[in-house]
Amino acid sequence: MTRAPETAPASRPSAVDRIADEFVRESLELSPLTATYVGIPGHDDQIDDFSPDGLRAQSELRRRTLAALAAVEPASDADRITITAMTERLGLAEEMYAAGIVESSLNVIASPLQDIRAAFDLMPAETVEHWATIALRMGRIPLALEQYQESLVCARDKGTVSARRQVEACIQQCHDLVEAEGYFDGFLKGALAPHRALPPELRERLTREVGAARDAYARMAEFLRDELLDEAPTEDAVGRDEYALCSRYFLGAEVDLEETYRWGQEELARITAAMQDVAHQVRPGATVAEAIALLDEDPAYRLDGTDALRRWMQDEADEVVRLLDGEHFDIPAPVREIECCIAPTQTGGIYYTGPSDDFSRPGRMWWSVPKGVTEFTTWRELTTVYHEGVPGHHLQVAQTVHNRERLNTWRRQFSWTSGHGEGWALYAERLMADFGHMNDPGNRMGWLDGQSLRAARVVIDIGVHCGFEAPAEVGGGEWTYDKAWAYLTAHANMEEAVLRFELDRYLGWPGQAPSYKVGERLWLQLRDEVRRHEGDAFSLKEFHRRALDIGGVGLDTLRTAVLHTYRG
Repeated sequence: MTRAPETAPASRPSAVDRIADEFVRESLELSPLTATYVGIPGHDDQIDDFSPDGLRAQSELRRRTLAALAAVEPASDADRITITAMTERLGLAEEMYAAGIVESSLNVIASPLQDIRAAFDLMPAETVEHWATIALRMGRIPLALEQYQESLVCARDKGTVSARRQVEACIQQCHDLVEAEGYFDGFLKGALAPHRALPPELRERLTREVGAARDAYARMAEFLRDELLDEAPTEDAVGRDEYALCSRYFLGAEVDLEETYRWGQEELARITAAMQDVAHQVRPGATVAEAIALLDEDPAYRLDGTDALRRWMQDEADEVVRLLDGEHFDIPAPVREIECCIAPTQTGGIYYTGPSDDFSRPGRMWWSVPKGVTEFTTWRELTTVYHEGVPGHHLQVAQTVHNRERLNTWRRQFSWTSGHGEGWALYAERLMADFGHMNDPGNRMGWLDGQSLRAARVVIDIGVHCGFEAPAEVGGGEWTYDKAWAYLTAHANMEEAVLRFELDRYLGWPGQAPSYKVGERLWLQLRDEVRRHEGDAFSLKEFHRRALDIGGVGLDTLRTAVLHTYRG
């Protein structure tokens, strides 16, 4: 079988590796939150400087690194991939920064407002020393939010403010964090639990610093209301030019937006027809809505309480590792462990966080259960376990972290592209269906229902932001919030609060949501292209190994690297 070139450098470290590793070292100094997210110790008591000066320092580092990459001679195929991948990622980050997108960042899911708080979910909390570090970082939240406000004001003065819908929703998020029995109250209650046996002075400090952080988020809500809300545009769309940049950033590839918009509608129609076929398997003659109602009522798919939910997630995640290891993937020992957790927030999302560099913190699947929700249906969520765990994010991310023999630190832990990662996770769900693990009508309906949501995202996200004509089923013409809501609810079967958040996410984070389904499409196209080249010699297991060994690069970079051999 013809193989793509090995990605291991000719000698370690090469000059290119040293540039990449130095970029990582300096990045961690500038972004301690990133260090926590990727699990590199030594920075957990700090928070990023989100002020204009702090953002400028990150830009200067990117530009220095781009210049160094342009001047260095690659010594191996691995070096060439690193240069291409870093140049693409850092170059696009610079374009985003120059466009003011970084400075004005404020949305409901992925802005400093959320990142500052979310880092605490990943910090070790077993020892007195750990809690002392947590107290130090908690004490830095007021300054971090003040610096963040400086950037938002600077962007506002240049005429760049997030849409009013995002500002209003972020104000509410702040209120939710600081309310009685909200995040900060729950955090402090857990920190001061008697079993922790923390010394009195540390307990006092935690009480003081958590209170100050709570107050800082309360002031953040006031700032957003008083300084940004009246300046925020009512228009949700960012426009074609900005959207094209965001799409390239999240995919690591340039796609024809008009063609992709049409494809999204065609793909959604195909999925809708497949859901109707499965509905007939649930009950002959049933509509999709009727079949979903029957599945929701079926006790075979029901879980009561978050403890049962967590145990079910863990059992399913462990079982799929056992089933796939050795047959479809060779899973390294440290990667076989994944920890399933109930998140401390209540937004309704399900997400994955990668392992630390040494695997002392395992990869984790988190379920953020909305307030008051105590019953869960497994038919909807088995596909999510595959998406977030194995063969999805956990296999992809943790195996890359483990691959230190082939990849420098940037390739292992910093090279994340949404289209690559989320596209692989949707591709992984499809693999499990192809492997026969979605034959049960309920579980298959759950997979297709998730696919329907992801395809609807493509249509709404591209259509709204680029100003394309809305589909006939919502009346055609110009997209409005009401048309987007009608389209989403026609093709997604979830609670209203969850779908409202979903739509806010698409409107405030342009280009990211389509990266799932478009990324899956590009993964499938790459697999088919390799299959055509190799014919009968094609091995699916080998294709996965080769592709994942490259790391989380942009999808154009991935394609070039995988197809290098066939191009001579």
